[in-house]
Amino acid sequence: MSTKDFQNNSLNIFHNKSVMPVPCSTKCGKDAVLKRPKTGDALCKECFFWAFESEIHFTIEKAKLFKPGYKVAIGASGGKDSTVLAYVLKLLNDRYNYGLDLFLLSIDEGISGYRDDSLKTVEQNRDDYKIPLKILSYKDLYGWTMDEIVEQIGRKNNCTFCGVFRRQALDRGAALLKVDAIATGHNADDIAETVIMNILRGDIARLQRCTSIITAGDDSIMRCKPLKYTYEKEIVMYAFFKKLVYFSTECKFAPNAYRGHARTYIKDLEKVRPSAIIDIIHSGETLQVKETVKMPVKRKCSFCGFVSSQELCKACILLEGLNRGLPKLGIGKTSKINKFIAEKMKNKPLVI
Repeated sequence: MSTKDFQNNSLNIFHNKSVMPVPCSTKCGKDAVLKRPKTGDALCKECFFWAFESEIHFTIEKAKLFKPGYKVAIGASGGKDSTVLAYVLKLLNDRYNYGLDLFLLSIDEGISGYRDDSLKTVEQNRDDYKIPLKILSYKDLYGWTMDEIVEQIGRKNNCTFCGVFRRQALDRGAALLKVDAIATGHNADDIAETVIMNILRGDIARLQRCTSIITAGDDSIMRCKPLKYTYEKEIVMYAFFKKLVYFSTECKFAPNAYRGHARTYIKDLEKVRPSAIIDIIHSGETLQVKETVKMPVKRKCSFCGFVSSQELCKACILLEGLNRGLPKLGIGKTSKINKFIAEKMKNKPLVI
């Protein structure tokens, strides 16, 4: 569903002049301008802003995401989620005296006609919110751009490369900035989609981890999701009424992504059951994993030194495959990957 569709679904009933004004559900005396997709309440702009911001504040406080003095890197792509996250985190930091030192951290994947344009929006966010910005590129980190990777791998598995490299690039950027935490713009819809994808893959062991509001930690930099319970539709509406500048063009490689099928499925469910998104998240949070299922253990990659769930991290495997002219190495059978890891462990560490 497009950004315009999100706005129209919740705004059109209030823009019909033949319909009597609807009072704000909070009884503040003002007319409502929108109907919240999350609760169904009719609210004026001011009450919607307060409800939206207060819910995110409650999420942050309940999960104890930050401590005073924390340096926090906000994963900034220029899209609606990261733009709203940066704006709201700065606002809440000032309003409730969190005592945070905020940074914007952007990753340039090297996707022509997409990321180069969205980075201009991030730079605008930097100027508007007065938050320092650091940009890292795949080309500098790995020697490859996503455009070059797609030329090698095709469009079937390109999101695997991008997702793996992006996660590690954020860790690398956070290490350079010496931050205590990375805040990402994952919203409720994103998390529900991930739950459905893991169920469809039969990967039940990942459900609780993918729904966790905090990941990593200990010897790696903590990641958190302040927008975990925030609906995508409401993020769009908030950005619309606040007149925030964000980039809304979809990645040119995204239409072939497996996630798109899960997204369509959830949107269809939401039409008949608005609470479906939160229900799916709660299911992932509470589903018990059998004792026979071996959970992945966090460790450091033996080659690059960054967080991994195995001896050699996925980023190193994918990168080595690209450099060897075997782009599908990290996507092939587990036995082939294990053989590669055993072979690689006999040699010197990779320098990435």
